[in-house]
Amino acid sequence: MAYRTLTSFLLVCFSYSLCQGRIDPPDTDWDKVATDSLHKALKLKYNTNLAKNIILFIGDGMGVSTVTAARIYKGQKQGHPGEETILKFEEFPNVALSKTYGNDRQVPDSAQTATALMSGYKTNFYIVGYNDKVTEGNCPAETEENKIKSILHHFNDAGRSTGVVTTARLTHATPASSYAHSANRDWEYDAILKETNVTGNCKDIAYQLVYENPYIQVAMGGGRTRFLPNTTSDTEDGSKGKRTDGLDLVSEWQRKQNEKGRRNHYVTNKLEFERIDPATTDSVLGLFESSHMQYEVDRNKANDGEPSLEEMTEKAIQILKKNTKGFFLLVEGGRIDHGHHDNTAKRALEEVLTLENAVRKAIELTNQEETLIVVTGDHSHVFSIGGYPYRGNNILGLANPLLYEPSLDKLPYTTLSYGNGPGMNYTIVGRENITRIDTTSDNYVQQSAVPVASESHGGEDVPIFATGPMSHLIHGVQEQHYVGHVMQFAACVGKYSNNCDRKNISSLHASVLYSDHTFSAISGIQTTGGMIGGSFKANFQLAFSFFSHFTVQNQFEASDAHFNDERSKLSSKQDGSMQIESKCCNE
Repeated sequence: MAYRTLTSFLLVCFSYSLCQGRIDPPDTDWDKVATDSLHKALKLKYNTNLAKNIILFIGDGMGVSTVTAARIYKGQKQGHPGEETILKFEEFPNVALSKTYGNDRQVPDSAQTATALMSGYKTNFYIVGYNDKVTEGNCPAETEENKIKSILHHFNDAGRSTGVVTTARLTHATPASSYAHSANRDWEYDAILKETNVTGNCKDIAYQLVYENPYIQVAMGGGRTRFLPNTTSDTEDGSKGKRTDGLDLVSEWQRKQNEKGRRNHYVTNKLEFERIDPATTDSVLGLFESSHMQYEVDRNKANDGEPSLEEMTEKAIQILKKNTKGFFLLVEGGRIDHGHHDNTAKRALEEVLTLENAVRKAIELTNQEETLIVVTGDHSHVFSIGGYPYRGNNILGLANPLLYEPSLDKLPYTTLSYGNGPGMNYTIVGRENITRIDTTSDNYVQQSAVPVASESHGGEDVPIFATGPMSHLIHGVQEQHYVGHVMQFAACVGKYSNNCDRKNISSLHASVLYSDHTFSAISGIQTTGGMIGGSFKANFQLAFSFFSHFTVQNQFEASDAHFNDERSKLSSKQDGSMQIESKCCNE
């Protein structure tokens, strides 16, 4: 047995250079790392301005393990061990965890999570933009009273500009939840409703984008076939359109934009995209693929290819920011999710770095004093990092289980793996021996424990990162729909449209936040009623966050001279609390 174990270990070492994976960790002054972070934390100031603009970045499927793996992957691509690297949005001062379960599911789908984020309401599985009175496929329940407005709708109501950018189809669950209402996320085009014998007068998602939300000024992603009749062939790949109602929604979009007097462009490739001059453009419809856009590792960067997520984000902001009242922009890294579903971890991690580039560009183009930026995942995946690998070990490579935690079958395994998915090979006896397989390949499929055609979502919490006006309200562990309330409150729209006077913001009374409730914050009595969807808990959390963040008790004892000055500044206020004056006011 010992001989076999040694033989297996040597085989792995020489065939995959596992033994070379161990590096000498760089010299690190860990005390300085910690004190620098503490000093930075003591200097934090709350931005209580009105959020003129909001940019919501959703990494579809970007759970904690995905962020961690992407961080390491980024660092290793730059020649570092990787673990010490940080992503741009990890620099944001305010971080929280989001509880992603749906109204009816322990592990959610993207429609109900995106609806929670954008509308401030937890709903049911597969539901887009409706409350929990609507269940999957129930067309008759699609009534006006069951509709819930998204942050995009609220910004439009306030006269601000709106946009949606995604690497998935524009009609896919996450982007659809910003503008559409549907009892089934799959109802992306009319033929689907007919094929599934849906009765009623429900409208497909592509139809809703063009006819019911023509005010959206920027809409870019994939999914051309959902907008074109089945008598039309796609100009890129020759595939037929999917619509059977005879509508050419691209032409209809152009007609509606012309009726509004907007200077508009419909673009399908990188060259057409690059020719758009934001200064002379009011609206854009970009449909760059017949279905989803390409993974970044496959993306055609030539003129007949497609723009990156960063480039689409830049163009969208340049167009939308011309509105002096402000704008809302949704940016989705949709293919993180798809990489995970296929158990192709490298593809998922590359998509996270693509999203990071888009976040960095948004920071460059906006003013942090007036722009709230939120980065979060909508849900996680059954994606794990394990095996006790050495510091700096290739995150895409093999762990070193034979050294510390031998696998019972004496076969190597990768640091990254999945709980379920197509990576489980059940056609052979025992687990596949991956000794001679290049696990760093773009197309390598990680092993999984349970064989399913498409890997499932994960149910654990996901991170939220925030910076800008009212971003300090992103803290602690929150219900996912709380994010929707924070955005409405920060921008003074929707339920919080009457809470715009922030000259004396710390004196706001709970009754402002609970104007449609009989409620006593002191009594702790939960009531039900008229707030959005009866969403009492989100309002309570928002109120608690809001008031607690304006009384920061100085509990520090002067024990380190390096921080005495910072502590004295905090202590100088009357009664040991920090009062915050807002720069903003009604505009």
